[in-house]
Amino acid sequence: MPADIDIERVAHLARIALTDDERALYGEQLAHIIEHAERVQALPTEGVEPTSHPLPMVNAFRPDVVTESLRREDALAGAPDTQNGYYRVPKILDES
Repeated sequence: MPADIDIERVAHLARIALTDDERALYGEQLAHIIEHAERVQALPTEGVEPTSHPLPMVNAFRPDVVTESLRREDALAGAPDTQNGYYRVPKILDES
């Protein structure tokens, strides 16, 4: 395990308590993750354009066109309970 990994500090920052066995296991796993990150960082990337996604992405926005709204009766058609044109739901707040 690289010497600069302080598992106890990482556990403290994550607000988790670790047993000795967990500390050893997670320390080994974290060491592998850091080694992998170091290998990736060592790759030759000169001339490679930075990107936030590996595939070209295009926004799939549709034109903002005003259309007729859903009729109230259609919107309420699937509701289990309605009252006076509104959804009726169980009371959840105490009025006191």
